[in-house]
Amino acid sequence: MSNAAITNQDLHNRRLAATPRGIGVMANFFIERALNSEVWDVEGKRYIDFAGGIAVLNTGHRHPKIVAAIEAQLQQFTHTCYQVLPYESYVTLAERINALTPGKHAKKTCFFSSGAEALENAIKIARASTGRPGVVAFAGAFHGRTIMTSAMTGKVSPYKIGFGPFPAEIYHIPFPIDLHGVSVEDSINALHLLFKADIDPKRVAAIVIEPVQGEGGFYAAPPALMQALRKECDEHGILLIYDEVQTGFGRTGKLFAAEHYDVIPDIITMAKSLAGGTTLSAVCGKAEVMDGPAPGGLGGTYAGNPLAIAASHAVLDIIEEEKLVERANVLGAKLTARLKAAQAKVPAIKDVRGLGSMIAAEFFDPATNEPSMDAVKRVQQAALAEGLILLTCGVYGNAIRFLYPLTIQDEIFDEALDIIDRALAKA
Repeated sequence: MSNAAITNQDLHNRRLAATPRGIGVMANFFIERALNSEVWDVEGKRYIDFAGGIAVLNTGHRHPKIVAAIEAQLQQFTHTCYQVLPYESYVTLAERINALTPGKHAKKTCFFSSGAEALENAIKIARASTGRPGVVAFAGAFHGRTIMTSAMTGKVSPYKIGFGPFPAEIYHIPFPIDLHGVSVEDSINALHLLFKADIDPKRVAAIVIEPVQGEGGFYAAPPALMQALRKECDEHGILLIYDEVQTGFGRTGKLFAAEHYDVIPDIITMAKSLAGGTTLSAVCGKAEVMDGPAPGGLGGTYAGNPLAIAASHAVLDIIEEEKLVERANVLGAKLTARLKAAQAKVPAIKDVRGLGSMIAAEFFDPATNEPSMDAVKRVQQAALAEGLILLTCGVYGNAIRFLYPLTIQDEIFDEALDIIDRALAKA
């Protein structure tokens, strides 16, 4: 039920007075309740959620099995700190993740709270395991907002402005994007130049890559890039880390995006849809690599919180029982077909791409053939006016990403597609 005594404008004014401007907020309304793919604001207006808390809600808002799992855990205990008083559910979830991630080698998994924590600990593990300091990442990458992960992130605005200096020996090379004139050969040549000009490869602990760039624009890494990176890593004793924080848990039409490639990473990081809206992340890797840090070197007060662990077990059950990996491909194909049909009528749509349900549309100004952030804003606002929440992405801010729950009802998905058609006409 909406609360008539509270308005969105009242809350907006209070937000501006009480919270810092550095926390940017997209919507000018405030959510009161949600269920699966729908949310309602404090004034009772209903929206279709194609943001999913930025890829956190592959299993939708308040899935009954997740709610039940959290409620059951609430009756047992809410917190002990796993490093003080351990619990079986943590170990069992680690066993499940070890079994589900690509590769038949021996693996170990540890849990943290956020995606940035997972990436930061992956680097700690890589450095401890190799005894090396250097880290290579990609332009356009997003790995988090801590000082270390901001350094790894390949985008200055808004993630690095005013926050330096950043940790040393973090390097970036171009990510191959045909649309922007960067090839796999260009990327590997840049890596070779880096090894000649800036850092001895024998001092590099890890190369970190998103199999599909998230914030960077939903560009999938070409298989040839992954193969070339694996070759370089094997030649120089470097660890290959896949950041699957946004790509994991069915979003790309595989449980993990790594499954689209015949290249096995040494470490995989995950978060977001791992735990259905509760706070949990994980690092999974080769057992001998994961054992690099000494006892006490990894952890955190809330790392592997029992409520989030319970939710994650439910998430894995739901993905399997409701065949959400398969559904990601069905929904993604339907959306892609609609977007490509619109592309024939809307000259500003330069590209439609994606794997499974990790789909994006990129917009250019037809007159200048330059990336167009303005077109994206027009589409986003037109959709929002009709009750559909969309997110943007891309180094140029000129792409729209579609992050609906994989549990979305067919009739609501069709309703959203019709809204998208009308909104695209505004580009």
